[in-house]
Amino acid sequence: MANFVLVAGAWLGSWAWDEVVPELRAAGHGAHPLTLSGLAERRDAPAGQGAHVADVVAEVERLDLREVVLVGHSYSGVPVGQAAERIGGRLAGLVLVDANVPVAGESFADQMPEPAALRAELAAHRGWWPPLPPAEFAGQGLTTGQIARIAERATPHPGASLTEPAVLEGPLSALPTLYVKCLLDWPEPPPVVAGLVADGHWRLAELDTGHWPMFSRPAELARVLGGF
Repeated sequence: MANFVLVAGAWLGSWAWDEVVPELRAAGHGAHPLTLSGLAERRDAPAGQGAHVADVVAEVERLDLREVVLVGHSYSGVPVGQAAERIGGRLAGLVLVDANVPVAGESFADQMPEPAALRAELAAHRGWWPPLPPAEFAGQGLTTGQIARIAERATPHPGASLTEPAVLEGPLSALPTLYVKCLLDWPEPPPVVAGLVADGHWRLAELDTGHWPMFSRPAELARVLGGF
């Protein structure tokens, strides 16, 4: 059985996996949700892209985990993808859930449709990315209660982690990876992912839900993870 290290996207902490963790553990897996520096209960910790990569690696080493499946959702695909290179033989695989993908020399902001707009927003909020307003979660398969829960517990995201470039030692094709595309958010995976899937390097799974499946479809997401 695998040891899943679960890292949610921007604005979220380990609490985002509260409904997924019991499903994985009931199936016999280890499940270890992680809050990145600068977020949730760790909101006072200094945070940049390098710190977030180090957070993931340190958690694997602290718990002395083997057969590790790193799971990165949304923004966290960038640091988790880099961490996958750094844990060596402990890695069993990588799962990217509707996630951004690390590209050497590029930041998360560089991958946005309007990078300048994101950087301006960070500047306007003293280096922090404010959480989305509840209206932005419409059409993502979430109930009113789920949206309220996310909005209530979300915390501003540290801007340095969004603007510092990724550092990769090898090609993404070398990582055993499953990409989970959530169809309500956008039906197609990013071009780099589509290419890796088409070439047979990565696998693709689809979920008929929105961008936050740990809330909208936790049991279904857990089954997909457990089938890695």
